[in-house]
Amino acid sequence: MDTSPSVILNTDLPLPMFLRGKVRDTYDLGNVLLMIATDRISAFDSVLPCGIPDKGLVLNQLSVFWFRQTQHLVPNHLIEAIDEDHCLDSYLPAGSRFPYPDYLIGRSMVIKKVKRIPVECVVRGYLAGSGWAEYQQSGTICGIPLAKGLKHSQELPQPLFTPTTKAESGHDEPISMDKIKKMVGKALAEELEGKSLAIYNYAREYARVKGIIIADTKMEFGLNDDKLILIDELLTPDSSRFWEGELYKVGQSQPSYDKQPVRDWLIQAGWNKEPHAPMLTPEVIEATTRRYRQAYERLTGRKLG
Repeated sequence: MDTSPSVILNTDLPLPMFLRGKVRDTYDLGNVLLMIATDRISAFDSVLPCGIPDKGLVLNQLSVFWFRQTQHLVPNHLIEAIDEDHCLDSYLPAGSRFPYPDYLIGRSMVIKKVKRIPVECVVRGYLAGSGWAEYQQSGTICGIPLAKGLKHSQELPQPLFTPTTKAESGHDEPISMDKIKKMVGKALAEELEGKSLAIYNYAREYARVKGIIIADTKMEFGLNDDKLILIDELLTPDSSRFWEGELYKVGQSQPSYDKQPVRDWLIQAGWNKEPHAPMLTPEVIEATTRRYRQAYERLTGRKLG
C-alpha cells in the first residue's frame, strides 16, 4: 500500500462518520455534511490497494467547478468548498472544534444533507465502454435499439439516458424508466432524465471548446425539501469519459483523460475483477495522476492548487 504523505487514502477526524464510500469519506456535522475526496481509486466496483497522488484534489475541485457552472440548470448540494479562505469551524457542532489537517484544503466541501435517490443517472453521447460491448452483441445499449453499422467510439445521433441501480455492494445494473417511475413516481423520473440530459449537453458543449470530448458521464441526485438536487460528484475523470478532441478517431479506442487506461491495464494484467485487485505499477500511477491533472487544467483553465 502506498503510504506516501502526498497520498491520502483514509481520513480519521474526531467526528461521526456518515459514510465511507469507495473514494470519499463523509462526516456528519449535524445539519450538514463534510465530504472529503481521498486519493483512493476504484475499478470494476473494487477499491485498488494503492492511491493516485492528487486524485482527490482533482475530483473535489473539478466537482466544485461544475456545480457552480451548472447551478442555473439544477441546484446542487454544495454549500462551501474548504480552502485557505474558508474555515470549517463555523460548520462544526458546538464543542467539537479541533485543529483540522491541511489535507482538507482543496479536497473537501461542506454539503447539504439530503435524501439520496438510489439511481445512477448515466448519459451516453458516444458508443464506448459497456455500451459498445452490448451493441456488438445485440445492437442495443441498455436494451435501447440502435441503428446497424455503428462503429466503436462513434457519436450517437442523440445522447441516451441509460440509468443503473445504485448498489450498496456488488455491481450496478441497468434499470428501465418504467421501474424508476414505480420507484419515485412518473414526474420525478422524467425530471431525472431531463436534468441529466441538460447537464450533459451543457457540459459537452463547454468541454468541446476546451478540446475535450465528454463521451459519457454519470450523476447522482437527491431530494432537498422534495426538490431535485445534484449530489456526490459531477463530471470528473472518475464519473466520465474524457477524450482528447484533436486525436479523436471513429472506429478505435480513444486517448483519454479518465481512468479507462487503469481499467485496460487491469484487464491486460489478467485480473478477474474479483477481490482483491492487483497493485498498479508506478508507471500507471504516475500516468493516471498526470491525466487527472491535465483534465482539470484543460477544463477549468486553472492550475491545480
